[in-house]
Amino acid sequence: MTDEDFKEISGSLPKEPGVYRFLNHEGKVIYVGKAKSLRSRLSSYFGEKKQQYFKTITMLKNAHHIEYTIVESEQDALLLENTLIKQIQPRYNVLLKDDKSYSFICIKNERFPRVFLTRRVIRDGSTYFGPYTSKARVKEILEIVKKLFPLRTCVLNLSPQPIAAGKYKVCLEYHIKNCLGPCEGLESEESYNMRIEQIRNILKGHFREVIAHLKSQMEKFATEMEFEKAQQIKEKLTLFEDYQARSTVVSQFERDLDVFSIATDETHAYVNYLKVVQGAIINSYTQELQKNLDEDEEQLLSFTIDRLREKFNSITEEIVIPMKVTLVEQGITQTVPQRGEKKELLDLSLKNVRYFLLQKQKEKMNNTKQTPSERILGKLQQDLRMKEVPMHIECFDNSNFQGTSPVASCVVFKNARPAKRDYRHFHVKTVEGPDDFASMREIVERRYKRMLEENQALPNLVVIDGGKGQLSAAMEAISLLGIRDKMTVIGIAKKLEEIYFPGDSIPLYIDKKSESLRLIQQIRNEAHRFAITFHRNTRSKNFTNSELTAIKGIGEKTAEKLLKYFGSVKKLKVASEEEIIKVVGQAAAKKIVFEKVPIEKPEMDLDS
Repeated sequence: MTDEDFKEISGSLPKEPGVYRFLNHEGKVIYVGKAKSLRSRLSSYFGEKKQQYFKTITMLKNAHHIEYTIVESEQDALLLENTLIKQIQPRYNVLLKDDKSYSFICIKNERFPRVFLTRRVIRDGSTYFGPYTSKARVKEILEIVKKLFPLRTCVLNLSPQPIAAGKYKVCLEYHIKNCLGPCEGLESEESYNMRIEQIRNILKGHFREVIAHLKSQMEKFATEMEFEKAQQIKEKLTLFEDYQARSTVVSQFERDLDVFSIATDETHAYVNYLKVVQGAIINSYTQELQKNLDEDEEQLLSFTIDRLREKFNSITEEIVIPMKVTLVEQGITQTVPQRGEKKELLDLSLKNVRYFLLQKQKEKMNNTKQTPSERILGKLQQDLRMKEVPMHIECFDNSNFQGTSPVASCVVFKNARPAKRDYRHFHVKTVEGPDDFASMREIVERRYKRMLEENQALPNLVVIDGGKGQLSAAMEAISLLGIRDKMTVIGIAKKLEEIYFPGDSIPLYIDKKSESLRLIQQIRNEAHRFAITFHRNTRSKNFTNSELTAIKGIGEKTAEKLLKYFGSVKKLKVASEEEIIKVVGQAAAKKIVFEKVPIEKPEMDLDS
């Protein structure tokens, strides 16, 4: 629906209070709202002063036309809006995220009522307490009830006729004193119902009545000299007082209250509800709501309070809230406390809802699918304080033996995995003798000079195997190429696993158990392995070549051809002249055969 479409109907819109409905092309209601003045409220969606919220814009794009109903008062509009939202559940209205079935405690509507846990509410006259959001809490309550007040658990029809006819016999529950045997008429209905009444008091949170009842029974047995029974009641009283101490007593005034608080983020709102009976919190619940348009906290709180009071069958006449709201239910006292016990109650509710919001945000972060590589690289970025995730890492290492055969290696890791096709090894060309710093400067310069010439992507992170000296040498080459600001460069010292940054004499120590340090160590070890392997091969090749090239008339190319064919000098020495001729020709073969050391044969024993 566009601004032009609205202009055509804006002049005919009434200024009276009412309820409006946006409908799509199919005639389906997609949003229901209330208004003190229909014309003013609907005009706020269009024109220059319209609110530019993304979901509001989306809703208007999907809207085809508007319908409205005029009512007598703003209160009537609120009531009608609530009714329509319940019935229609429009797409863009606030949605209650509530797909669970909660636990109830049922006192069955029957003779000698049973008390049990259920998830189904059957309208048969039975009394249901709840819903309870914690099944463990329900079991704890039922356990204390069972210990305090023996009740039957059987499903027998305990009407007077079958009991009088002796149709039933007591079961094991009677013998272990969990039931007083009403099935055989061993207990009167009046006595049984007195215990049921005390159970109702516990479930309502009226603990004082239960304590008074137990004390009166204890005093009665003591007066009648039945001290054993009096002791049993005293033990039950102690048990109940321990249970009461575990519940949260928040004040000393005898008053029933409902406490509500709200916390929101960009997409959801959370409303915490504390049910306070005679100063004790007997229930706590947090409702999650999904925001669809630009609802403010006052609207969301108003929307939720009515539903939570209905859900939990609350009849309290006072609610404690952080702000005044408009409610469907009339005659409710709204208190916005500034100090005192009610303020403490509100602060407790706010603490709960903010913690709930924090937990939800953590869950969202944890539920975000992240591969191990992404997690490790993210941690490495955080530890090294890099601006970007180090998806491309390179590491350099030198290797030589007393200054001979100096070589170096460069290993490459991409997405935290070795990219072996990109590995490179180097013969150090310009350095004579064992000078690790100069060798590092040369190979780093050669590596990145070529990458720049070939327009290859530079790494995010460069790791230098060594301390401050090797790192400084590498930085000289990198600065000379003008790429100092295009990558992060660090050095890692082997003994204490210290991380050095260019120009900083104080090393960084990463937690030894950190995944990011383990990745750096893995890259460093791989560079060392690659360098050592290349160095050994180079030394071996140099040694072998020198043995063959020492023969007069045999050059490096001929020596390489022979080694490639025979595999080693040892095999070459035992090869026949014909085989060698096939490889290098007759002239070269004669020179090699001439230099070969003949294999001595053992002397023959003539007497054998």
